Amino acid sequence: MTDPRPERNTGLTYRDAGVDIDAGNRLVDAIKPLAKATRRAGAEADLGGFGALFDLKSAGYRDPVLVAATDGVGTKLKIAIESGRHATIGIDLVAMCVNDLVVQGAEPLFFLDYFACGKLDVAAAREVIAGIAEGCRQAGCALIGGETAEMPGMYAAQDYDLAGFAVGAAERGRVLPRRDIAPGDVLIGLASSGVHSNGYSLVRRLVAAAGLSWDGPAPFAADKTLADALLEPTRIYVEPILSAIKATGAPEGAIKALAHITGGGLTENLPRVLPDTVAAQIDLTALHAPPVFGWIARAGSLDDAEMLKTFNCGVGMVVVAANEVLGTVLAALRGAGETATVIGEIIAAREKGEGRGRGVRYAGALKYSC
Repeated sequence: MTDPRPERNTGLTYRDAGVDIDAGNRLVDAIKPLAKATRRAGAEADLGGFGALFDLKSAGYRDPVLVAATDGVGTKLKIAIESGRHATIGIDLVAMCVNDLVVQGAEPLFFLDYFACGKLDVAAAREVIAGIAEGCRQAGCALIGGETAEMPGMYAAQDYDLAGFAVGAAERGRVLPRRDIAPGDVLIGLASSGVHSNGYSLVRRLVAAAGLSWDGPAPFAADKTLADALLEPTRIYVEPILSAIKATGAPEGAIKALAHITGGGLTENLPRVLPDTVAAQIDLTALHAPPVFGWIARAGSLDDAEMLKTFNCGVGMVVVAANEVLGTVLAALRGAGETATVIGEIIAAREKGEGRGRGVRYAGALKYSC
């Protein structure tokens, strides 16, 4: 009689090739409670399906325009990997995406992540995704899904990479920037928490050149290790900005534009929201750069022009507001917990197109507290 049972496979398995499906399943089970904690109106589905649904009507929108953004964390990841500190890098991932949504006046609705690695370490991956869930909580959006890819041969065993995808919505006719930005409007800077998630290839080179250790004291923050200081997560500006927009009646009256200051610094990012007819005049003495920037400038012998084109220099977001309602906007932002400072104004462009290409002029010099 023939044995009906299939013969045991004595050849290679997927696990032999370096991919552990069981570990992936354990990770999904571990992160389900994290995703569930980010639920909001419109997002009710559990993780594990092939796709996720979002109900815009349940979220309260009548005639919405969808806004999407995708980003990563860059080489800041290398510090997290090399130091074994994974708890906050997911916050950075969410921040880089949702801050790009809110500058268009959009409320972030949901987020998906992509986690790729050489060999899946369930504990480390759960720590990363716990940070993503915390970022979503801060942004008020739901973590509705994602993808985990174990790719031996593509990544070293301990390495991983992250990408994030966020979708938000704004009612039609309320998308920023407005078209009436004009000379006399005011520039308000919202404080950053540090380097955020840009410029780390240069930062890591400076660390290597100085022979510093991730576990040693930070030269600009003696009470922290260098890794902890440099891994300070990117600030998420969503709730304070949406609160200020609502409180001031924007975009009809007060807040005209927002610029997320990421790679390219103030020099490259602020012109992205300005029309051709205007430029930005910034008083550098009004900026309050955290101590890390003083260390970077000295260690790399970087002049103000290079610093302002590479780093946020203490300003993670810029608000463009009408001068006549400046007090109202400042009160709304500060009431929502922001450190908001007037850093300049909108002026007439010297030539057509200056607002798009050469739209930031500086007065004074950067000040460093360290």
